[in-house]
Amino acid sequence: MDMNVDAIRVEVIKPEIGAVLHVDRAALCEPAVAARIMELLELHDALIFPRLKLTDEEQVAFTGALGALVNFTHTAPGGSKANDVYEITLDKKKNPEPEYVLGTFFWHMDGTTINQPVPKASVLSCRKTSPKGGQTQFCNTYAAYEALPEDEKKALEGLRVMHSVVAAVREVAAPEDLEPFKRGAAHEQPLVWTRKNGRKSLMIGYSADYIVGWSKAEGRALLARLQEWAAQPRFCYSHEWQEGDLAIWDNGGALHRVIPYPADSGRTMHRTSIAGLEATS
Repeated sequence: MDMNVDAIRVEVIKPEIGAVLHVDRAALCEPAVAARIMELLELHDALIFPRLKLTDEEQVAFTGALGALVNFTHTAPGGSKANDVYEITLDKKKNPEPEYVLGTFFWHMDGTTINQPVPKASVLSCRKTSPKGGQTQFCNTYAAYEALPEDEKKALEGLRVMHSVVAAVREVAAPEDLEPFKRGAAHEQPLVWTRKNGRKSLMIGYSADYIVGWSKAEGRALLARLQEWAAQPRFCYSHEWQEGDLAIWDNGGALHRVIPYPADSGRTMHRTSIAGLEATS
C-alpha cells in the first residue's frame, strides 16, 4: 500500500531554486512517493534529502523508481557497467585521469556532449566530505531564461551551440594534454530548449564551445554573459554536504558545479542518472 504522500515534508530553500525533502527512506521507492518527488523536482529544480545514507543498491533502486536509469559515463574513470553508479573522486588510485572531475569545478550540465537525450535528472549522494571546499552549487536555467527581457529571449531563439568534451576540460588540462579529448564526444544543442510542456531553459555551461554560425569571439562572449546571468544569487543554491546527503536536480534545467577541494581530501560522491525522454532537437 502506498504511503500518504502528504507525509513528505518540504522546506523551500529559495523561491527560485531548491527544497529540502524529509521522507522515510523505506518509502522512497513507493510509486506515489516517487511520483510526488518528480512533481516537486519540477517545482523546485533541485531537491536535497538530508542524511539518507543510501547504499549503492538502494540508490540505484531509488533512481529506477523515479525513471529509467541511464549510464553514460561507464567508460570514464570511476564509471562501471556493473551497477550504473559513477564514483566521483580525485583519489589517484581510483582516478588516474582527473581532468573529467576537475572540469566539474565549472558550471555544466551532464550528458550534453553525446547524441542522445540528456539525462532528465542526476542523483548524487555524498559518501565522504572534504574538510575544505566540496560544496555543490546549482542554478536554475528555467528561471534565468524566464527573467530575461523579451527582446533578448527572441534574439536567442533558434541559436545552436556545439557542446564538446574538449571544451569541458579546456580550463583544467594542459594544452599538450588536450589532444585525446579532441577525439571525445561533441554534439549540437539548442541554446534555448523548449520542452513539450512549453517550459524553456538555457543549455549553457563550460561544455558549450561556440554558437554555430557565429565567430568564436562573439559566440563565446554571449555564452559567458548568459552564464554570468544564470549564476546570479537569486537563481542559485550552494549545498554544504553532510555524509549521507542525497541531491536530485533537473539536469536539463539546472547548471551545477563543485567548489574546488584538495585532491587528497578523500571527497567521494556517487552519481546515478535518470534517462531523458525528450530529444533536445
